[in-house]
Amino acid sequence: MADGQTVQDVTVTAAGALCWRSRRGQLEVLLIHRPRYDDWSWPKGKLDDGETNPECAAREVQEEINVKVQLGIPLPSIRYPVASGMKEVHYWAAKLDKETPRPDGSEVDQFRWCTPDEAAKLLTSPSDREPLEALVDAHRRDELDTYPFVVVRHAKARPRSSWARPEGERPLAATGQRQALAVCRLLSAWEPKRIVSSPWTRCMQTITPYANFRNQRIRTVDAITEHSAHRNPKKARAAIKAQLDKRKSTAVCTHRPVLPQVIKVLSAHASEEVAAKLPGKDPYLKPGAAIVCQVSNKHPGRIVSIELYDAFDD
Repeated sequence: MADGQTVQDVTVTAAGALCWRSRRGQLEVLLIHRPRYDDWSWPKGKLDDGETNPECAAREVQEEINVKVQLGIPLPSIRYPVASGMKEVHYWAAKLDKETPRPDGSEVDQFRWCTPDEAAKLLTSPSDREPLEALVDAHRRDELDTYPFVVVRHAKARPRSSWARPEGERPLAATGQRQALAVCRLLSAWEPKRIVSSPWTRCMQTITPYANFRNQRIRTVDAITEHSAHRNPKKARAAIKAQLDKRKSTAVCTHRPVLPQVIKVLSAHASEEVAAKLPGKDPYLKPGAAIVCQVSNKHPGRIVSIELYDAFDD
């Protein structure tokens, strides 16, 4: 970022992905050709109203080359001037293994798999090389091939003061129900396959829209309810670690008072630099917000990136 630039300078926000694969031990990346600009670049596009950056990145890849991707590690965003001011593009890595890209024929008319060196030469915009360099560096460190481990704080619930029935039955408020739909849309950018939750109503209601979208059952874990974690925090930590140890893409929904135990586990599985991105003080996450970790497939249990996403708030 140049001196004097601030977030407020950005007038256009876009997102995309660097799709990659490994062939005979060689890293390859996917470039697209846009006939409108006659350039070679990465799949990307502008955010729709109400859309988050990760949702946009996954959607744009699907629209431009007809493949559904699950986002991997975040890559450096780039900025460049446009007619309306400054444009910022957010990028993620996205592994393509068996999928065959099919250009949409309008925005994209060609694609090409190539080595990183070939891509660096073909890319029309020099700024597009920055996320490529980060992707190559992650590949060298065996930190490119990852799976997601996502922790969600349940969405906004009805106030405790207005609830006279058992605490575990306290449901989401109307805002929380809308947040749960937003959680579903956000998680769809990573599509974790295992869905784990506190069995309390407000957690189950938060994660159920995503479970329905995936047509997956929710596995409940008593140790990550508020009461259980308060009585036995060690058991709560062990329950989170057990999910990490399964080495499968996972979404976990729990409560604010349980988050300190979750964060201790995540911190222990990350480098000091990566762990520094975890929230450090109460309330840790807003209702409906998420911590998105990418865990290395090559180094079991090693968290190589952490992203935080605030909840939808109407």
